Amino acid sequence: MKKKIEVVKTLLDALPYIKKFHNEKIVIKYGGSAQTSEDLKEKFAQDIVLLHTVGMKPIIVHGGGKAITELLSNLGVSTKFIDGQRVTTKEVMRVAEMVLSGEINKEIVSLLNAHGTKAVGISGKDASFLEATPKDFKKFGYTGNIQNVNPEIVDNIIDDGFVPVIAPIATGSKIGHPGFNINADLAASKIAIALNARKVLFLTDTKGVLDKDMKLINTLDIKRTQELKKDGTINGGMVPKVDACIEALRGGVKKAHIIDGRVEHSMLLEILTSSGIGTCIEL
Repeated sequence: MKKKIEVVKTLLDALPYIKKFHNEKIVIKYGGSAQTSEDLKEKFAQDIVLLHTVGMKPIIVHGGGKAITELLSNLGVSTKFIDGQRVTTKEVMRVAEMVLSGEINKEIVSLLNAHGTKAVGISGKDASFLEATPKDFKKFGYTGNIQNVNPEIVDNIIDDGFVPVIAPIATGSKIGHPGFNINADLAASKIAIALNARKVLFLTDTKGVLDKDMKLINTLDIKRTQELKKDGTINGGMVPKVDACIEALRGGVKKAHIIDGRVEHSMLLEILTSSGIGTCIEL
C-alpha cells in the first residue's frame, strides 16, 4: 500500500506541470547517447508518449552525426570538420540525407508508433519546411544556415494528432539542389521560434552547463550565460547549444533547457518536477 501511495503522490506532484503545459508545444532536440543506447531509446519513446498523452505537443528534431560518420567510413568517403562543424561535400550530403531522413528518422517514428503514439517523419525539404543558404560554401560546402521556416506542414501534423519527427535537412533555392546539412541544435532553435513553442529542450551527454568546479548550474539568464562564454567557463561543444538556447529565447520561446540524455526519463524529470535535472536558461 505504501508504494501505491508514493505513486499517487508522484502523479499529484506532476499535476500542476501537466496543467501548465497542456496544449503547449515543446521542441526536443534528440541526440547523443539517448539516441544510440537501445535502453535509452525505449525510455525516450515512453517519455514522448506520456507527454503527448497528457496533452502536450512534443516536436522532435534529431541529429545523427555519429551514424553519418560511420556510414561515410564504411563507404570509403572522406569527411572532415572545421571548428567542430562537418564540411559537407556533395557526396557527404547524399550520405547525410540518407542517414538522417532515412535510417534515423524512420527508426524514431517506428519506435514511437510501437509505443502507442502516432508519429510522422519529415525532413526540412518536405513542403519547403526549412529553407537555407550556405554557411560558407568555400569552407563548409553544403552545410547551411536556415533562412526561413514554413511552419504550416508541422502545424498540420500536430493538429491531426501526430508527433512530428524532423530531420535537419533543408531545401535549397534552385531546382535539383542537393539541399543543406543543418546543425540540429540550431535547427531546433529556429523551429521552436517559428512554431511558437513554450519550451525547447536539448538532450546532451553532460549534466548541463557546468561551472569551473564542474558543478551543475541549475538556472541561468542570457546575460550570465554570455559572461560564462566570455570567461571560458562555457566552451567547446556547449557553446553552440547555449547559442541555440539564447536564439530561441530572443525569438519568443519562454524557457530553454540543456539536460542529460544519459539519465533515464530526463525529459519528465525536467518538465514535470519542480527541481528539474539540467540547466534552465531564460530571459
